[in-house]
Amino acid sequence: MKNVMYKIIMGCYIVAALVLVTACNDNLDIQQAYPFSIETLPVPKRLKVGETAEIRCQLVRGGYYQPTTYQIRFFQPDGKGKLEMDNGTVFLPNDLYPLEKETFRLYYTSASTDQQTIDIYIIDSFGQMQLLSLSFNSDRSENE
Repeated sequence: MKNVMYKIIMGCYIVAALVLVTACNDNLDIQQAYPFSIETLPVPKRLKVGETAEIRCQLVRGGYYQPTTYQIRFFQPDGKGKLEMDNGTVFLPNDLYPLEKETFRLYYTSASTDQQTIDIYIIDSFGQMQLLSLSFNSDRSENE
Protein backbone atom coordinates (compact mmCIF):
# COMPACT_ATOMS: atom_id res chain seq x y z
CA MET A 1 0.00 0.00 0.00
CA LYS A 2 2.88 2.35 0.81
CA ASN A 3 4.41 1.59 -2.57
CA VAL A 4 1.17 2.53 -4.39
CA MET A 5 0.81 5.81 -2.43
CA TYR A 6 4.45 6.62 -3.12
CA LYS A 7 3.90 6.11 -6.88
CA ILE A 8 0.76 8.25 -6.85
CA ILE A 9 2.51 11.09 -5.02
CA MET A 10 5.55 10.88 -7.30
CA GLY A 11 3.24 10.89 -10.35
CA CYS A 12 1.54 14.04 -9.04
CA TYR A 13 4.91 15.74 -8.54
CA ILE A 14 6.00 14.85 -12.06
CA VAL A 15 2.74 16.13 -13.58
CA ALA A 16 2.99 19.36 -11.54
CA ALA A 17 6.60 19.84 -12.63
CA LEU A 18 5.67 19.33 -16.30
CA VAL A 19 2.79 21.80 -16.02
CA LEU A 20 5.06 24.42 -14.43
CA VAL A 21 7.80 23.95 -17.01
CA THR A 22 5.45 24.23 -19.99
CA ALA A 23 3.51 27.15 -18.46
CA CYS A 24 6.59 29.41 -18.38
CA ASN A 25 6.71 31.85 -21.28
CA ASP A 26 9.25 34.65 -21.63
CA ASN A 27 7.18 36.38 -24.33
CA LEU A 28 5.08 38.46 -21.96
CA ASP A 29 3.40 41.17 -24.03
CA ILE A 30 2.59 44.31 -22.07
CA GLN A 31 1.54 47.21 -24.25
CA GLN A 32 2.61 50.61 -23.00
CA ALA A 33 2.43 52.89 -26.03
CA TYR A 34 -1.15 53.30 -27.22
CA PRO A 35 -2.16 55.39 -30.23
CA PHE A 36 -3.95 58.66 -29.57
CA SER A 37 -5.58 61.47 -31.52
CA ILE A 38 -6.70 65.06 -30.99
CA GLU A 39 -10.28 66.07 -31.71
CA THR A 40 -11.48 69.68 -31.83
CA LEU A 41 -14.77 71.46 -32.14
CA PRO A 42 -15.10 73.72 -35.21
CA VAL A 43 -12.81 76.76 -35.15
CA PRO A 44 -13.46 80.10 -36.89
CA LYS A 45 -11.64 80.53 -40.19
CA ARG A 46 -11.52 84.35 -40.11
CA LEU A 47 -10.04 86.56 -37.38
CA LYS A 48 -9.54 90.29 -37.07
CA VAL A 49 -6.34 91.68 -35.61
CA GLY A 50 -6.64 91.33 -31.82
CA GLU A 51 -9.54 88.86 -32.02
CA THR A 52 -9.25 85.59 -30.09
CA ALA A 53 -10.41 82.16 -31.27
CA GLU A 54 -11.19 79.44 -28.75
CA ILE A 55 -9.93 75.98 -29.72
CA ARG A 56 -11.63 73.24 -27.67
CA CYS A 57 -9.54 70.08 -27.70
CA GLN A 58 -10.02 66.50 -26.54
CA LEU A 59 -7.18 64.00 -26.29
CA VAL A 60 -8.60 60.61 -27.34
CA ARG A 61 -6.47 57.73 -26.11
CA GLY A 62 -6.50 54.27 -27.70
CA GLY A 63 -5.70 52.67 -24.35
CA TYR A 64 -4.50 53.57 -20.89
CA TYR A 65 -1.05 53.03 -19.45
CA GLN A 66 -0.93 55.03 -16.23
CA PRO A 67 2.60 56.53 -16.43
CA THR A 68 2.05 57.97 -19.94
CA THR A 69 2.51 61.74 -20.05
CA TYR A 70 1.72 64.20 -22.83
CA GLN A 71 3.36 67.45 -23.86
CA ILE A 72 2.28 70.22 -26.20
CA ARG A 73 4.20 72.64 -28.41
CA PHE A 74 3.34 74.94 -31.27
CA PHE A 75 4.96 76.53 -34.27
CA GLN A 76 3.63 79.35 -36.44
CA PRO A 77 4.93 79.10 -40.01
CA ASP A 78 2.68 81.91 -41.37
CA GLY A 79 1.50 85.15 -39.78
CA LYS A 80 1.78 86.39 -36.22
CA GLY A 81 -0.27 85.66 -33.13
CA LYS A 82 -0.30 84.41 -29.58
CA LEU A 83 -1.38 80.97 -28.36
CA GLU A 84 -2.21 80.31 -24.73
CA MET A 85 -3.61 77.49 -22.61
CA ASP A 86 -6.81 77.69 -20.57
CA ASN A 87 -4.69 77.94 -17.39
CA GLY A 88 -3.07 81.18 -18.64
CA THR A 89 0.21 79.71 -19.92
CA VAL A 90 1.37 81.67 -22.97
CA PHE A 91 3.21 79.38 -25.37
CA LEU A 92 6.55 80.26 -26.86
CA PRO A 93 7.19 78.69 -30.28
CA ASN A 94 8.84 75.23 -30.16
CA ASP A 95 8.92 75.03 -26.35
CA LEU A 96 7.42 71.93 -24.72
CA TYR A 97 4.74 72.33 -22.07
CA PRO A 98 3.12 69.55 -20.01
CA LEU A 99 -0.43 68.68 -20.97
CA GLU A 100 -2.14 67.97 -17.66
CA LYS A 101 -5.73 67.36 -18.81
CA GLU A 102 -7.29 65.32 -21.60
CA THR A 103 -9.92 68.00 -22.23
CA PHE A 104 -8.46 71.47 -22.61
CA ARG A 105 -8.89 74.79 -24.38
CA LEU A 106 -6.40 76.83 -26.34
CA TYR A 107 -6.84 80.50 -27.20
CA TYR A 108 -5.26 81.96 -30.32
CA THR A 109 -5.13 85.75 -30.64
CA SER A 110 -4.43 87.17 -34.08
CA ALA A 111 -1.72 89.82 -34.46
CA SER A 112 -1.52 89.90 -38.24
CA THR A 113 -3.54 91.05 -41.25
CA ASP A 114 -2.08 88.20 -43.33
CA GLN A 115 -3.12 84.58 -43.45
CA GLN A 116 -1.99 82.78 -40.29
CA THR A 117 -1.19 79.12 -39.73
CA ILE A 118 -0.40 77.43 -36.44
CA ASP A 119 0.83 73.87 -36.04
CA ILE A 120 0.12 72.32 -32.65
CA TYR A 121 2.03 69.15 -31.75
CA ILE A 122 0.97 66.74 -29.00
CA ILE A 123 3.72 64.29 -28.02
CA ASP A 124 3.45 61.38 -25.59
CA SER A 125 6.21 60.01 -23.37
CA PHE A 126 6.91 57.25 -25.94
CA GLY A 127 7.66 59.71 -28.75
CA GLN A 128 4.38 59.33 -30.62
CA MET A 129 3.17 62.62 -32.08
CA GLN A 130 -0.07 64.08 -33.42
CA LEU A 131 -0.24 67.31 -35.45
CA LEU A 132 -3.15 69.73 -35.41
CA SER A 133 -2.77 72.41 -38.08
CA LEU A 134 -5.10 75.43 -38.12
CA SER A 135 -5.31 78.29 -40.62
CA PHE A 136 -6.95 81.67 -40.16
CA ASN A 137 -7.61 84.35 -42.77
CA SER A 138 -7.77 88.03 -41.96
CA ASP A 139 -11.32 89.30 -41.50
CA ARG A 140 -11.57 92.70 -43.18
CA SER A 141 -15.34 92.66 -43.62
CA GLU A 142 -15.96 95.46 -41.10
CA ASN A 143 -14.10 98.62 -40.21
CA GLU A 144 -11.00 97.91 -38.20
